[in-house]
Amino acid sequence: MALSPLDIATLVVNAAEDKKARDVRTLQLSELSIMTDYFVISSANSTTQVKAIADNVEEKLKEQGILPLRREGMREGRWILLDYGSVVVHVFLEEERTYYNLERLWGDAKIVQV
Repeated sequence: MALSPLDIATLVVNAAEDKKARDVRTLQLSELSIMTDYFVISSANSTTQVKAIADNVEEKLKEQGILPLRREGMREGRWILLDYGSVVVHVFLEEERTYYNLERLWGDAKIVQV
């Protein structure tokens, strides 16, 4: 059985929290954009932790047969984006998250508790 976008977002949140991601938020964008259904946004204290979080997300979703369509930022590790189509994962170094402030940019999005 295929996982719903919310199920995938839940897997992402759990995988991020396994690696001590901070301030994990899930934004529902399905009513605001055709781009994706959910953004999962999290922060880390170091580039090493950013990469560890992203690696764990990829690993946990791969176990379910879900591979990213696109991945960006793995080399630098300041902001890693994993695009799963219906769910886009953003793992930020804290300073980058503050600067780009996606939560404000998508301020009309509903925050979903998973």
